[in-house]
Amino acid sequence: MKYQPLSSSLYIKNREKFCYKLTESSVAIFNSNDIMPTNADGTMRFRQNNDLFYLTGIDQEETILLLAPDCPNPHMREVLFLRETNEHIAIWEGHKYTKEEAEATSGIKNIQWLANFDQVFNTVMALCCNVYLNTNEHLRAGVVVETQDARFIKECKTKFPLHTYHRAAPIMHELRGVKEQEEINQLQIACDITDKGFRRILSFVKPGVTEYEIEAEYLHEFVRNRSNGFAYQPIIASGASACVLHYIENHKECLAGEMLLMDVGAEYGNYNADMTRTIPVSGRFTERQRAVYDAVLRVQKEASQILRIGTNIQDYHKEVGLIMQSELVDLGLIDQTDIKNQDPTWPAYKKYFMHGTSHHLGLDVHDVGTMHGPIMPGMVFTVEPGIYIQEEGLGIRLENNIVIQEGKGYFDLMRNIPVEAEEIEELMNS
Repeated sequence: MKYQPLSSSLYIKNREKFCYKLTESSVAIFNSNDIMPTNADGTMRFRQNNDLFYLTGIDQEETILLLAPDCPNPHMREVLFLRETNEHIAIWEGHKYTKEEAEATSGIKNIQWLANFDQVFNTVMALCCNVYLNTNEHLRAGVVVETQDARFIKECKTKFPLHTYHRAAPIMHELRGVKEQEEINQLQIACDITDKGFRRILSFVKPGVTEYEIEAEYLHEFVRNRSNGFAYQPIIASGASACVLHYIENHKECLAGEMLLMDVGAEYGNYNADMTRTIPVSGRFTERQRAVYDAVLRVQKEASQILRIGTNIQDYHKEVGLIMQSELVDLGLIDQTDIKNQDPTWPAYKKYFMHGTSHHLGLDVHDVGTMHGPIMPGMVFTVEPGIYIQEEGLGIRLENNIVIQEGKGYFDLMRNIPVEAEEIEELMNS
């Protein structure tokens, strides 16, 4: 791994929080993600299951975590199962965790090889009544492959039909939605690396460069700062392409007079930044571009102020919509007649601002956490309003990442990343 690992104390604390939520006489199982194939003998880059990583800090394939906090045998209350290495694996794939290294990383004392899992699991199941199993229950999840967790659920229910089964996901969503300070520190590093990438391209962008060249500049800066690369598929959209919300082709030449929308973020230690900036390719805003840009920036600043403790995220989105509505009226894009005759389920402002303003951020870019309960201290959100004017080929979005703080409003993890129009122009022309 390129990143500096966190202390095992975080993962010990996370497991304690999770186990506190379990009913009496319970066992919980978390599986690592599969290694996904390409064609022939190829595989995709491995990405750890974020729930397993949250509870252990272990960033390796073929890993299983067993938690049974009430087990009569104290030795079996926390067990971590790892792939046993050998000389062949070491030569072809490289170093794998030793038992000592896994204990140091996770804080779990009982480290065993995967070959022992069935025996240990059968023993613990005989001593427990309730079983917590994990699934992907993100509201926008589109699961089209059978995961290791899904296969395990089928096997477990077939083998142990008389146990009572529970969902681990709601507990994980509740816990992961509120970040510990160590997690916020990792997010800050990811944002700082993203800042370095953005500053790098401000002096690079000019008419004639291509979107993929800009993407390459970001990647270079991210990796040289110990990131694994992009937190998600980057959007580098010049001109009218900025009106395509998930434009990822990144193949066009940037032309004089266009705006360039960049939705990029660095990943660090499995935590993700999520930034959007929109800059003038020629280094100067036109009057119209500046008017729309300033409108988006005002909405972003106001939205950050009202994303506060106790607010329901759905009510927050409605409130931001009214702020955007006022800006669109001032820009001449909608008028009072449009507002009077609007469909309440799809307000007039949605023609130019059709997506939400904020989502949770953390180990997943669209992180787990409540989207209906009240906002709590320690939650981390994006704030990303945008205006997309198809008829003008102009799309502008601005996005920062903020931490909700107790009694302090919010803390902006991207406070150092240039966003004011004057600073953008100055840096592009220096």
